[in-house]
Amino acid sequence: MDVVRGIFDVVEKMEGIDPVVLDMRETSMPTDYFFIVTANSDVHMKSLRDRIVQYIKKETDLEIIYYDKGEGYDWMIIDAGDVVVHIFTERGREFYDLEGLWIDAKRLTFTV
Repeated sequence: MDVVRGIFDVVEKMEGIDPVVLDMRETSMPTDYFFIVTANSDVHMKSLRDRIVQYIKKETDLEIIYYDKGEGYDWMIIDAGDVVVHIFTERGREFYDLEGLWIDAKRLTFTV
């Protein structure tokens, strides 16, 4: 949970839009948490990805299994096993609607 809070803090500092954390432990997904956030541009998306990857590598015990290294996507993933971060464009977030797909997953809230 400290990792999720740390990612939330990184996203808040970088002005990520509408961050949402879904507790996936009671679903069929093989991960504990989905972290969902929207970026306002390709540059913002890349910056969010790079800073979150840096945070996970330097500040946590999690191993990054995979992350999208390109650019120009509507959806980027950072898979750190127990936590999977989804960074979307506004269009991508609306289209893929992970929050709607996993409507039964508990939503976690954090305060700044």
